[in-house]
Amino acid sequence: MNYTAKEIATLLNGKIEGNPNKKVNSVAKIEDGKQGNLCFLANEKYKNHIYTTKASVIIVNKSLKVDKKIQSTLIKVNDSYSSFSKLLEIYNKMKFNYVGISKFTDLKENTTFGKKIYIGSFTTINKNVKIGKNVKIHENCFIGENVEIGDNCILFPNVVIYHDCKIGNNTIIHSGVVIGSDGFGFAPNNKNNYQKISQIGNVNIEDNVEIGANTTIDRATMGSTKIGKGVKLDNLIQIAHNVEIGSDTVIAAQAAIAGSTKIGKRCMIGGQTAVSGHIKIADDVKIAGQSGIASDINTKGSIVQGPMAFNIKEFQRSYIIFKKLPEMYKTLNLIHKQFNE
Repeated sequence: MNYTAKEIATLLNGKIEGNPNKKVNSVAKIEDGKQGNLCFLANEKYKNHIYTTKASVIIVNKSLKVDKKIQSTLIKVNDSYSSFSKLLEIYNKMKFNYVGISKFTDLKENTTFGKKIYIGSFTTINKNVKIGKNVKIHENCFIGENVEIGDNCILFPNVVIYHDCKIGNNTIIHSGVVIGSDGFGFAPNNKNNYQKISQIGNVNIEDNVEIGANTTIDRATMGSTKIGKGVKLDNLIQIAHNVEIGSDTVIAAQAAIAGSTKIGKRCMIGGQTAVSGHIKIADDVKIAGQSGIASDINTKGSIVQGPMAFNIKEFQRSYIIFKKLPEMYKTLNLIHKQFNE
């Protein structure tokens, strides 16, 4: 990254205050800013740093009012946070803009791919795989037979995608992710052990999805495990067979979704939440972290919390009573003693 303030302002449609020719080559937090750094200020809580930072260029909101001299060049925009995010996205694409296929890649027959792709060393691409344009598949990945990967996807090192799975456009898959492993399907038999149920479905991931490191998404027993457009999954999440997750839902780390559960659109699920199998969750539902969901949530926009989750306000009122139980128990014993006397 090597831009002048003027070039950045043009990208962001911002207004410059200061030297338009100041150059930046890296980004930093405003409190740590040094010469050559680009920073941003979105929270008034950090406003004092704007007078002391050594950063060359700072992106700020148009509404910002200053009462001291500032050494840095300012770029004023409508929303500094979203503008800075846009720049980080450009920076990230430049950083990972590799092109070419390593001579140590294992390519099987009938593999097709678009322009400007990258495939790193010791990656295996199996038969009949289709890869779109501008796809970056890093080192030590495994792509099974008949997999389809859309345009502009990034697969970081050590990603495994089993046979027949489909990945949509603009999807980012982080290291250690496994997509399409067998669902947890076993049936007890008359010998008091378990017979494996073959999992012959696949995983279908739509466009603009991001999947965090070491997350696993199981293939369907039949049909597809479905991840909708714009879904964001954190690290260390387990998605079981035949689960369906609606578009723009976000799930935080260490959550587990059991088989055949259907989650609506735009839901927000906190970390370490456990969701039982074969239930339905309505659109726009919010689930607090470490909650347990054992039955359907049918009301759109519900906010729930608790080990056996229910309405969050009722849970919080109940928790106040729970904290007082030792005191209440002591009082009850005193009353009991007085009654007996």
